[in-house]
Amino acid sequence: MRLAIDPGNARIGVAASDPSGVLASPVETIRRGKGDIHRIAQLVVEREAREVVVGYPASLSGEEGPAARSAREFATALAGILHPIPVRLVDERLTTVTAQAQLLSGAAFAKKGAKGGRARRSVIDQAAATVLLQSTLDQERSTGHPPGEIVRSSQGES
Repeated sequence: MRLAIDPGNARIGVAASDPSGVLASPVETIRRGKGDIHRIAQLVVEREAREVVVGYPASLSGEEGPAARSAREFATALAGILHPIPVRLVDERLTTVTAQAQLLSGAAFAKKGAKGGRARRSVIDQAAATVLLQSTLDQERSTGHPPGEIVRSSQGES
């Protein structure tokens, strides 16, 4: 079982795979800020996750921009708390766009107004994490190798 984390500035989308690592499903959206990493750690324990995949918004140029640096810092902090469970950064370009496109025709977007807008964003965050995880599972299945890079904690642990 794996968890995928899509860390945004305001919210963090979370998805989980089934035990066999074939299908990804949305789990929840966590508000970014105090306690967010501890909530993720709690989900890792509750779901007995063996790996955590964190979305890495790589730029098309290959340079590490502010969003990518923020995702790397988040993954590094997470790796420090979750050690020895591996944390892997995986390219997430276009996952939010893909998630929005998939949801546009769904009932999740039927709500109107301010509460509907917040609900849509929460669903998009979870859907983006689900797209990230499903893509990761599919790529590993087709290549035989997990994509991305293992993150080392700031204490030098992996």
